[in-house]
Amino acid sequence: MILEQVGVMVGPILAGAGIIGLAFGFGGQYLIKDIITGFFIILENQYRIGDIVIIDSTGGMVEDISLRMTTLRDLDGFVNHIPHGDIKRVSNLSKIFARVNINIGVGYGSNIEHIIEVVNRIGKELAEDVNWKEFIISAPQFLRVNEFADSAIMIKILGETQPLKQWDVAGELRKRILIAFRKENIEIPFPQRVVHHTNEK
Repeated sequence: MILEQVGVMVGPILAGAGIIGLAFGFGGQYLIKDIITGFFIILENQYRIGDIVIIDSTGGMVEDISLRMTTLRDLDGFVNHIPHGDIKRVSNLSKIFARVNINIGVGYGSNIEHIIEVVNRIGKELAEDVNWKEFIISAPQFLRVNEFADSAIMIKILGETQPLKQWDVAGELRKRILIAFRKENIEIPFPQRVVHHTNEK
């Protein structure tokens, strides 16, 4: 009103201020959404710095958590900045305990009882090994015949480990299984194609 009294045209000023306010409003709603979501992530302790998580389709180690975004470093070393407002689903791979979950194919001609005995023995030996026992909660063991695949019988092996140690334990378990299967003449098959050749005059 004062500006009008001194002869200043306030109409264009109000219109410009309205446009600027609208722009800030649209931008601000995403910022507010990020902050509110970040507040609940921190409050509910969904994940912490140092955890390994998968956020939607992006996985890696949590390097930083702010109210606005989470910073992940993936296995290739790439740093990913994810606004909290964009997060739909989080899988925490390092909370309380983790699992070794391995599927291995064996030949259809194999003795399944022998395979169960060998797998359980290897899992028990690994869990009792002085270098590995502190990382293992329950020894990896045969769980079930998981599938009849085209070239193999797929068996599932399951065990529980300390958080973040599942990959190390799984790698060592695979190595020991490979060595043991070769000693026990247990076949680990691979896809093969048989070609029949007919001699014709």
